[in-house]
Amino acid sequence: MTTECREPLDLIRLSIDERIYVKCKGDRELRGKLHAYDQHLNMVLADVEETVTKQDTDEETQEAIIRTAKRSHEMLFVRGDVVILVSPPLRTT
Repeated sequence: MTTECREPLDLIRLSIDERIYVKCKGDRELRGKLHAYDQHLNMVLADVEETVTKQDTDEETQEAIIRTAKRSHEMLFVRGDVVILVSPPLRTT
């Protein structure tokens, strides 16, 4: 397998079996090990930590109330049309 990036999906290909960060629509963030993907960015992730952020407004004070909830998933299928950003692991070489 080559480590060269000629196309955008090559960066995803190089991240197979590594932990990645995925930002999704609906203020959801995922961190997990990438097992598979396709040209639509449908992905299969393992050992996933999902963080959901919700923002409400206090009706009395009009202050923003930000809540986060975290869940863990053993295996997760992510549909590509909800993906906003994919960040591969930091490479130092």
